Amino acid sequence: MSTRLARRDFLALGAAAVVAPLIPGRAFAASPTGTGLHGLSAFGDLRYGPGFTSFDYVNLDAPKGGTFNFSPPNWVFNQSPLTFNTLNSFVSRGDAPPRMEICFDSLMVRALDEPDAIYSLLAQSVTISDDRNSFDFALRPEARFNDGTPVTAEDVAFALELFKKDGHPSLLLPLSHLLDAKPLDAHTVRLSFDGKQSARTILDIATYPIPAKAFFEANPFDASQLKAPLGSGPYKVGRVFPGQAIEYERVVDYWGRDLPVNRGLYNFDRIRIEFYQDRQAGFEAFKKGEILFRQEFTSRIWANGYDFPAFTAGKVVKREFPGEKRPTMQATALNQRRERFRDPRVRRAIALCFDFEWTNRNLFYGAYERSQSTFEKSDFRAEGLPSPAELALLEPFHGKIPDEAFGEAVLQPPSDGSGRDRKLLGQASRLLTEAGWARKDGVLRDAKGEALAIEVLVDDDSLVRVYSPWIENMRAIGIDATVRMVDSAQYQARQTSFDFDAISMASSFSATPTRDELDGLFHSRSAALPGSTNLPGTADPAVDALIDAVGAAKDREALTVAMRALDRVLRARLDWIPNWFSANHRAAFWDIFGYKEPKPDFGFPVEALWWFDKDKAARIGKT
Repeated sequence: MSTRLARRDFLALGAAAVVAPLIPGRAFAASPTGTGLHGLSAFGDLRYGPGFTSFDYVNLDAPKGGTFNFSPPNWVFNQSPLTFNTLNSFVSRGDAPPRMEICFDSLMVRALDEPDAIYSLLAQSVTISDDRNSFDFALRPEARFNDGTPVTAEDVAFALELFKKDGHPSLLLPLSHLLDAKPLDAHTVRLSFDGKQSARTILDIATYPIPAKAFFEANPFDASQLKAPLGSGPYKVGRVFPGQAIEYERVVDYWGRDLPVNRGLYNFDRIRIEFYQDRQAGFEAFKKGEILFRQEFTSRIWANGYDFPAFTAGKVVKREFPGEKRPTMQATALNQRRERFRDPRVRRAIALCFDFEWTNRNLFYGAYERSQSTFEKSDFRAEGLPSPAELALLEPFHGKIPDEAFGEAVLQPPSDGSGRDRKLLGQASRLLTEAGWARKDGVLRDAKGEALAIEVLVDDDSLVRVYSPWIENMRAIGIDATVRMVDSAQYQARQTSFDFDAISMASSFSATPTRDELDGLFHSRSAALPGSTNLPGTADPAVDALIDAVGAAKDREALTVAMRALDRVLRARLDWIPNWFSANHRAAFWDIFGYKEPKPDFGFPVEALWWFDKDKAARIGKT
C-alpha cells in the first residue's frame, strides 16, 4: 500500500480555468525571488522563521539509545511489509523493505505540524528565479555521505535525472516537466522546469531522497541485488536477513544531527523490522515482546486479542492516537483495462453487493465508518449539491462526465444490515440486465457468451475473511466471483503489471494535495505506467482537467473547490469502490518508550519521534 489546495472563488476563472495552461510559481507569489529562502510552502505561510532552532513537536532532551522493533503501518515506492528482495526502493520492480528512505537526506524536509511547509536540510537555501521556473539550491558544504565523501551538486543532479528516466512512478511523474538538473558549482544545483509544472511540484521534488552518484555509477539501477545504495541520512543499513528482517543503525557521527530540522529526532540506536506473511504471526511476535510497537488493523484482535499476560500485567499499552489532518482513501479498484468493468453500471452493481453495515457489525466490531469520498477526513470531501464555484469547473464537461456529478454528492446506500439486502441486490441485478448481462445456467453472460467473472486479489488471509461475504452476494446475483490470496511477491508483481480484476489499496494524501500526487492515482498519463497507483486505469480528460485545476489553485479556497469538484466526478465514476476508515490510530506498544504529546497534526513517524526510556524498561524488566 502506499505515499497533498486553500479557498477562493473559482467563478472568476469560469470554464476557462479548467483548460487554461498552468501559470508556474503562482503558489509562491508570497515568496520573494532572487534571494535565498530557508523554507517554502504552498501558499507562502511558514510557521518557523529563518533562525528557528528546532521543531516544536520534538523533545530536545530525548536520550539516544535502545532498539525500536516494529511493524511499519505504511510504506512508499516499491516497499512491502511482508518480504523484501532488494534494497533499492527507487525502482518499480522488486520488493524493498519499508523505511529505506531514512538512510537518505533530501534537499528539504517536511514539517509535521504544518500542512505543506518544507525546510532546508541538504540545501541551506533555495533561490527562486524571477520567472519562477527555476530553483537554485545552495548545498551545505559540510554535508557528507555516510562513507565520509561530500554531497555535491553532481549527486543531486544525477539522482533527479536518474529518477526521471527510470525511477518508480511516484518519483518519475512529478519530474516530467523538469528540463534539467544542472550543477552551477560544487555546491549549487539549478532545477529548471518547462513552465507546465504545477507551482507546487517543487514541494515534492525537494523532498526526494538523494543517493550517491558514485554508487549507481558502479551498480545497476534496478532491483537485482541486496546492496544498500549509499546515502547521507541519519541511519544506514545494518544487518540484513533477506526476506526476514532488516536493521537500520543510527549514524553516530551523522553530519546533520545538529541542524534545526533534525534536533530531537532519530533517537533509537537501532530500528529493526521483521517480516511476517500474516498478521496473526506478527501479533504473536508482539505478545512475546519480539515486536515492540504495532498499529492494529485487525478489529477482531483489537476487540478481543489483548488478554495476554504482558498486557494484563501492565507491561503493554493499548491506546488510540488522533489521526492526521490529511485526506485518506481506502477503496477497491476495478480494473477497466478489462472490458467488462468499463461499464459504470457493472461497477455500481458490484459495489451494491458490499454490505458494509453487516461487515462492520460482525467482522469489525463496529470499529469503522463507511468511506464515501476519495478524500475522507478532510475539507476536500464533497457534500450536498455543488457550489457555484464547483459548477463553474464541472459545466464544461456536461455530457462527458456522469450526470450524478452535478447532483447531490454520490453516496453508497446503507444496507439493512442483514448481510444480503434483497433491495440492494435487486438494484444490482437490474443494473446488470440494463448493461446487457443475462443469466444462463446460473451465471451472468454477455452477448458473446462470456461470463461476468471477477477475482478479488489479496495478500492477507484476514482480507479473505472480510471479502468472502461480498463474494457470496455477487455470486447470488450471478457474478462468477472469487477471492484469491497470493504471496507478497506475486501480489506486488501482479499489482505492478495490472494483472488483476479487483484489488484494494489504502492511500494517504498530503494535507495540500499536489497535481503530481493526484496524477499517480487518477490521471490518464499514469493509466498505462507499470507500477503506478492508477490501479483502475482511469483515463478521462475531465478528470485530467480537474487535476490541472487543482495544480493551478492560487490559494487554499481555490484548492478546496477544485478538490471537491474532482471528488464529485471520481465518486460518480466509481472507479474505486469505497471501503471503510477509522478516525484514529489504534496503537499497542511495550511500555518502554517516551513520547511527546500532543502528536503533530500531519505525521506520525513513531520511529523518528519517540525514544527509549530506560527507567520504564527497567520497571517492566525489559532493559
